[in-house]
Amino acid sequence: MRPIIEFCTNNMHHGTDKLMKALESNPEYDVIEYGCLGNCGECYLFPFALVNGEIVAAETAEGLDEAIQAKIKEIEAMFDLLGE
Repeated sequence: MRPIIEFCTNNMHHGTDKLMKALESNPEYDVIEYGCLGNCGECYLFPFALVNGEIVAAETAEGLDEAIQAKIKEIEAMFDLLGE
């Protein structure tokens, strides 16, 4: 299972641009940048991304990295339970 991590171009002012570049270098992730993800409230207020379609957010870009990693582990654990 390759997680799909989606970023909004309009959210880059929170420092998510550096995080996105770092995640892109990991061949185990599919990282996509969109002009807009349609989550303007979250986008304006704090760093966020979508991981497999679910919103993951934090107060800082560093916190977002940690939240993304936690979400990926949660998804992997669910797949392990289902035997997929």
